[in-house]
Amino acid sequence: MKAVDFEISMPQLRCFITVVDAGSIAEGARRLGMSSASVSKAITRLEEGAGVRLLHRSTHALSLTEDGERLLGPAREAVRAAQSFEDAMEDRGDVGLVRVTAAVALARNVLAPVLGKLAREHPGLRVDVRATNELVDLADDGVDLAIRSGSLAGIPGHQHQVWFRCPWVMCAAPSYLADHAAPRALADLDAHDVLGFRNRRTGRIEGWPHAEGRFEPRPRFSFDDGDLVWSTMLAGAGIACAPLYLAAPALRAGAAVEVLRPLRGPPITVAMVRRERKLSPPRLTTLMTFLAANAPVLDDLL
Repeated sequence: MKAVDFEISMPQLRCFITVVDAGSIAEGARRLGMSSASVSKAITRLEEGAGVRLLHRSTHALSLTEDGERLLGPAREAVRAAQSFEDAMEDRGDVGLVRVTAAVALARNVLAPVLGKLAREHPGLRVDVRATNELVDLADDGVDLAIRSGSLAGIPGHQHQVWFRCPWVMCAAPSYLADHAAPRALADLDAHDVLGFRNRRTGRIEGWPHAEGRFEPRPRFSFDDGDLVWSTMLAGAGIACAPLYLAAPALRAGAAVEVLRPLRGPPITVAMVRRERKLSPPRLTTLMTFLAANAPVLDDLL
C-alpha cells in the first residue's frame, strides 16, 4: 500500500468503523443518526484521501478490502485516542474550538451580537461560525452545532434543544407608511408594494405565514437573501415579512412599524442541534449553556 499524506477526519473514521460493525451502510447510518448518502460520501472521501479502497460494496453485501482490513485496527485506535483526549478535557469545558453553522440571518442578527460577551466570560473558547442557508451535514463536515429554525424532522438521530421561539411579523418603514395607508386587512396587501424572498433551492417566492394561513405575495422587489429584503424595507420600498428576531432592533428603534399585528404568523422554533451526546465535547456543552442563557429577549414585542 502506498504511503499517503492526508488529514484524517474523525467523523469519516467513525463512519467507516460503524458501517463495518453494522454490516451495511444503511444500518451504520441508522446508528449514527445520519442519512445513508452522507455516510457513503464520508467513506468515499476517506478512501479518496487515503488513495485506497476500504470496502467492497454491492447492492446486497458489504465487505472489507485487504487495505480496509489493515486500516480498521488503526482506525479504531485513532478514534479511541480522540475519545480519550476528549475525556481528559472534561474539566476544561471552556477551552477549545467549537464549529457552528447557522443561517446567514441568524448568524448575523442573533449569534454575532452575543459573541463579545462569550469572549469575556469564556476566554479559552473559540468559535468557528459557518454562515450558510444550506443544510450542513454535521458529521460529514465536522460541525459541532447547528442553529436551525423550522421543522427538525429531516435530521433524525440528532438531539436538539430549543433556543427561542418567535412569531412572523409584517413590517414597513415609517417613510413608506407616510405615503401609503397602512393595510387593515390581508386583502389590502394587494394594493401595496410588497417585498419577496426567493428560495435559492426551489427558485420560488416564499409565502408569508400568518394567523389565517399563508399569503402568497406578488412582490415588486424580490431577493434571494433575507437581509436584503429587510434592508430594502427599511429604505421605504414596501412591506416585508420576517421573523421577530430579525425585526426586533428596528421595531424598538422606530425604524420599522409592524402592520397587521393581529395576523402575526405562528411562532417558529429556533433550535440548537448536535449529534448524539457521547460524541459531544465538553466545550460544546459550555457554548450551548451560554447560548441558552443569552437567548434573544423579545418579551416587550410579543
